[in-house]
Amino acid sequence: MGEFTVHRVRFFDHTPAAVRALAFHGGSERLALARADGAVELFNFNDNYFQEKVIPGQDGRTVEALCWVGQRLFAAGLNGEITEYDLENLKPSYTVEAYGGPVWTISANSQGSLLAAGCEDGTVKMFEILEKKIQFQRNLDRQKGRIVSLSWHPTGSLIAAGLMDMIRIFDAETGRATHRLLVDRGVGTSKSQEVVVWSVLFLSDQTIISGDSAGKVQIWDGHTGTLVRTHLVSKWDVLALAVSKEEDSVIAGTSEGTIIQFQFLSSTVAQQEKEWIRTRTFKNHSHDVRALVHTETAVVSGGMDTQLVVRPLLDKVEKNTMESSLRKIAFPHRSLVCCAKKAGLLLFQFPEHLELWRLGEGEGHGRAGDSLPVKRKPEKLIHLKRKGDDQICCSALSPCGGWMSYSTVSSVRLYRIQYDDNNISITKVSKLPKSLCSVHRLCFSPDSSKLFAASSHSSVVVVALNQSECKHLSTLKPKSGSRQPVHLLVASEDGKWLAAANTACEVHVYNLHTMKLHCTVPVFRSCPTAIGINPVTSNLVSVHADQQIFEFSLGQKEYTEWSRKLQKQGLHSLWLQRDTPVTHVTFNPRNPAHILLHDTFMFCIIDQSLPLPEAKSPLYNQMMLRSLPEAERVQHSHAFKISKNFQHLLCVSLLEDLSLVVVERPLLDIMSQLPAPVRQKKFAT
Repeated sequence: MGEFTVHRVRFFDHTPAAVRALAFHGGSERLALARADGAVELFNFNDNYFQEKVIPGQDGRTVEALCWVGQRLFAAGLNGEITEYDLENLKPSYTVEAYGGPVWTISANSQGSLLAAGCEDGTVKMFEILEKKIQFQRNLDRQKGRIVSLSWHPTGSLIAAGLMDMIRIFDAETGRATHRLLVDRGVGTSKSQEVVVWSVLFLSDQTIISGDSAGKVQIWDGHTGTLVRTHLVSKWDVLALAVSKEEDSVIAGTSEGTIIQFQFLSSTVAQQEKEWIRTRTFKNHSHDVRALVHTETAVVSGGMDTQLVVRPLLDKVEKNTMESSLRKIAFPHRSLVCCAKKAGLLLFQFPEHLELWRLGEGEGHGRAGDSLPVKRKPEKLIHLKRKGDDQICCSALSPCGGWMSYSTVSSVRLYRIQYDDNNISITKVSKLPKSLCSVHRLCFSPDSSKLFAASSHSSVVVVALNQSECKHLSTLKPKSGSRQPVHLLVASEDGKWLAAANTACEVHVYNLHTMKLHCTVPVFRSCPTAIGINPVTSNLVSVHADQQIFEFSLGQKEYTEWSRKLQKQGLHSLWLQRDTPVTHVTFNPRNPAHILLHDTFMFCIIDQSLPLPEAKSPLYNQMMLRSLPEAERVQHSHAFKISKNFQHLLCVSLLEDLSLVVVERPLLDIMSQLPAPVRQKKFAT
């Protein structure tokens, strides 16, 4: 595998924000997730649950609810506004003031023609969904308390609203309230407290299901407005409900971190009539479950512990398969760390600021696994706060460490960094080309003379950098006419090639000498998660969300012989079963046959000079090889050298002196920064 001096970095204090809302689009199998800081993430469940897009948040704009209407995504929050997102340019398209105070919930009818918003002032506001905007239509009958939850009847004629101590049913055509369903308060001391109906479901048979702050899931008859049954599921709040498409299964999320499933079943074999029966309890969260989605095969949940959990329902999937495994998505599927290979610097990206660190230095030499004494500790050089209200969406650091740049949805900023012994100065470049207004990805050339910025419609802006000014050189555009954003950008070491991958699964390669499109890599069904250009062979290596690996010759404009052999033989089953994507690909310039890559849980060197692993041979065989004599070691060696010595990896990069930088963020460190969960009585305490 080779020996490296490793800089083990654990001072990147990345802490994701809590999950506040989820919305699932069944047609495209895409999940929208909103976090407490206002950021919205899109996951493609058809493509191995890959996080394909991130829309950064904004100060003061929280998201309490999400709603899909066809291919359009709407959000609402406590700032009193309803926002529609531009999913191509990854920013809010427009906002509409609801004029009802904070908006707690939004819900669209099944026809996709009306959007209802539940407001603080007790009104349900109806908006007509037009082709490019939404327009206020009318208010439903005003109530005394805030509207916390909403659910349309599938026909679109009625709408149920959850308030304080009650549920109201409205006629959507007249706007009149037709029924009032009073919700019982808790017992004992909690009887004096108002009950908040956090979530409500309106089923096609006129059944209404509610979850409230007294820990109850209640079944109601919507025809008569009477209570059918009460399930006390928690001593704390029931915060979220979700129903399956067939309406035969309901899930409830609580403040204790548990999820309870109810199914519409006959209680005995002889009984014909069905009723809602509590069947399963899942415990996959340590804190509040704030949002739930019930897909055809799984329970999807998120909450205060920041993780997105996909829990398959084993009666809906085949056992002992990829689909039946539990998934916890805790880290972003994109890199938040940039490494200056020549200068030994690290740039950490946070939503509100950037941090520039100088790596420490060890002294002496040791054997494999030894920890070397620290000669110089890591040093924080710059803490740069962003300007404006918009969160940082991307950033970059030049290999020489002399340039730093970041972008928000509204502007791009570029800084010149100068080092003088122990002093450091940072200067903002005041005049930037007008083409650098808002970008999705930033990248510097290996010689630090150019800045590449991925702009709208998959185009890439090329800017020349020098001491006095920044000059626009060219705008590179693909011939495909794709409108999808670029999420990966990488330049070759010789300064000739630039590769850009977008979320339409396209990879375009440009010739930087002629400033023209060189070729487009054949489009694969799965989105690229990491790309890299070999500095010696000029072969483009791409790794995809489904864990497939390809090598494409830029000179020959075709897949290499090694890539064809890999696809013909197939990757090892254990490699394909990994559930976190590869987020970085790099190369060892002294050994062009070595491809270095990593995901969240492993670091791998692929040695192209060795045979590929057979289907029945062990993939993780490094420990076994160490115990074998040198002669036998060669017989059992294969191309995939995998190390799991490091966990929760955010970045693995190779410096110019061939030492490795490994940035880890242990999950326990994130959990320690969360607020304490609700106290649960345990046995003998």
